[in-house]
Amino acid sequence: MKKVLKIVSYTLLIFCLLVGLYLSSAYILSRMSTPKEQVADADIPIYILTNGVHTDLVVPVRTAQIDWSTHIPFGNTIANDSSAQLLAFGWGDKGFYLQTPNWSDLKFSTAFKAAFALSTAAIHATYYRQLQENESCRKIMINKSQYGRLSQFISNSLKPGTDGMPIRINTNANYGNSDAFYEARGRYNLFYTCNTWANDGLKSCGQKACRWTIFDTGIFYHYRK
Repeated sequence: MKKVLKIVSYTLLIFCLLVGLYLSSAYILSRMSTPKEQVADADIPIYILTNGVHTDLVVPVRTAQIDWSTHIPFGNTIANDSSAQLLAFGWGDKGFYLQTPNWSDLKFSTAFKAAFALSTAAIHATYYRQLQENESCRKIMINKSQYGRLSQFISNSLKPGTDGMPIRINTNANYGNSDAFYEARGRYNLFYTCNTWANDGLKSCGQKACRWTIFDTGIFYHYRK
C-alpha cells in the first residue's frame, strides 16, 4: 500500500510541476515581444478582437489586393449583409466551435481531443459593419506589403475544396446572423491554440506579437493604451 501511495504522490507531483512549467512558460513568453516592422506607408487598418478568451484577426472586406467576399460569400451567413466593411477570422478546434456554444456545454471528450490534437480545425468568419476600439478591440495600421502577407497567412489556414475555394461547414451552430464556419488546416493542441494562431498572424505581417502565447491576454498585453 505504501508503495502505491508513493507512486501516486510522485505522479501527482510530476503532473503539478508540468502544469506549473506550462503556465509559467506561457506567461513569461507572452510578455516577451517580437519587434514591430517599421514602415512609413501604413494605410490599411486591421484589428485584433477578443471575446475574453479567443482572439480574432479582423481585416477589411475589400481592398485593392483582395475582396474577401469572393472567398467568404456574404450569402453563407444568415444576414447576407453586403454592406459589412470588416471580416473577422478566428481559428480553432472544430469540436469546440461546433459543439460548445457555452462553457456549460463543454464535454470532457471535446476538451481532451482538442488538447491532444485529436480533432480537426475550423475557421470562424464573422462580418461586421464597423468596430469600436476599446479594451477588447485594438486597431493596427499596416501597409500593402504587410497586408499581403497577412492575407496569405489567413488563406493558407483555410482548407480549399476541389474548386480551390474555402469549404463551408454546414451547421446550425452559428453564433449569430453574420458568421459562418469553414474547414481549416492544422490541429489545435495544448501548445497551439486559437490565440497562438492569431499571434502568428500578427508575426506574419511584422506586427508586435508575443514570442509565444496560448492566451488572448498575452496578445493584448502588447497593445495596452
